Amino acid sequence: MFPAAMVKAVQAQIKGLPISATVWDEKALAKDGFGGILAVGMGSSRPPRLVKLEYKPKGSKKHLALVGKGITFDTGGLSLKPSESMVGMKYDMTGAATSFQAIVAIAKLGLPVRVTAWLCLAENMPSGTAQRPDDVIKIRNGKSVEVLNTDAEGRLVLADGLSAAAEMKPDLMVDVATLTGAATIALGNRYAGLMGDTTAIKLIEKAADSSGELVWHMPQPKELRALLNSDVADIANVKIGNRAGGMLIGGLFLREFVPEGIDWAHLDIAGPADNGGSAYGYTPKGGTGAYVRTLVSLGQALAIQK
Repeated sequence: MFPAAMVKAVQAQIKGLPISATVWDEKALAKDGFGGILAVGMGSSRPPRLVKLEYKPKGSKKHLALVGKGITFDTGGLSLKPSESMVGMKYDMTGAATSFQAIVAIAKLGLPVRVTAWLCLAENMPSGTAQRPDDVIKIRNGKSVEVLNTDAEGRLVLADGLSAAAEMKPDLMVDVATLTGAATIALGNRYAGLMGDTTAIKLIEKAADSSGELVWHMPQPKELRALLNSDVADIANVKIGNRAGGMLIGGLFLREFVPEGIDWAHLDIAGPADNGGSAYGYTPKGGTGAYVRTLVSLGQALAIQK
């Protein structure tokens, strides 16, 4: 699986459904200022893509935006992962896959809620053309990012996706990502870390509970934001040498790309996205499809809101 192949799979699955698709190739990404997605995909011979899917039924009053991390394979880039840590990195596109399957299910159910899904697709590879530690890139919303670790790439593609999704002024915006190993260390393999605004948190907690999926509300400590200060850009993507609060810092970085006035939540599904053990309940071995049900339930809740 690589970005263009995932685009083809998406296009095949939405045939016959009331879902429209817009695809940005590498030239369109450059023209429209998607510097995060472009930077992450620079090292690969298989260029990145951005896919916007939209389901807009008649009578819909609320608008849910989903933004999915879609790293089709993650080597870490020039900040190369150890070999054993690359095993399973084909699942680093799970956030995009989850967002995609959620909009498909909502469309098939005919729920009266508008949904846009942004699939941020890139392959993170090392090469002579790859982005480098110390590079400064510009995100869609105009903010600059100092890249200190190319293996913290998911937040770069999501920054572009969140910026674009926010331009449509949705009522609720949720990003979904296998963002940090720190989430798995903190919460294990069955809980997703949940961060964001109070209204969004409550809606997602209720949706997850009704769907039988597990989330855990994590804080966003303001004092940790200073760890991402940069002398040469608006923000850095990591703090070199810091090991504290990795999941929280990832969420704080993403918040920088959410404008005031839009309710937002971040789901770090690094643990539940891939089940390396035996199947349990409705959860298979391998890729689990976790949180599709939660997002569909969230769509149902928004559909009946006045």
